[in-house]
Amino acid sequence: MKGLIQRVSHARVDVAGESVGAIDNGLLLLLGVEAKDNHESADKLLNKVLNYRIFSDENGRMNLNVQQAGGGLLVVSQFTLVAETDRGLRPSFSRGASPQQAEALYDYFVERAKSQFSPLASGVFAADMQVSLLNDGPVTFMLET
Repeated sequence: MKGLIQRVSHARVDVAGESVGAIDNGLLLLLGVEAKDNHESADKLLNKVLNYRIFSDENGRMNLNVQQAGGGLLVVSQFTLVAETDRGLRPSFSRGASPQQAEALYDYFVERAKSQFSPLASGVFAADMQVSLLNDGPVTFMLET
């Protein structure tokens, strides 16, 4: 499982011109599911996302996690994160989970996140989404399990 996290001042996801999820300061998580992933990898990534220390403390050092910083979490599915791009000029998605497996793990991840964290918002799996954000820093990290 791969998660691209971005520290944001605000982020929003729209589907068909309607907002389906938005946060003020916090983390935008773009979530990619690979065929090898399972509940254990989802739980491990969620723990990492919620506890990754990329927010500034009183001394200006990256030392606080999203919970300690009082931020929100916006989770958006993005299958292109699992693409193989090391050869050729067209991405391969052979490592990606099937749509059914990916949706089940995405839903599992979002439900587990809701049970552990608030405020939380999410996109719509497999929808054509428009994501807008203001990256704070910019600060962006790729997390993998």
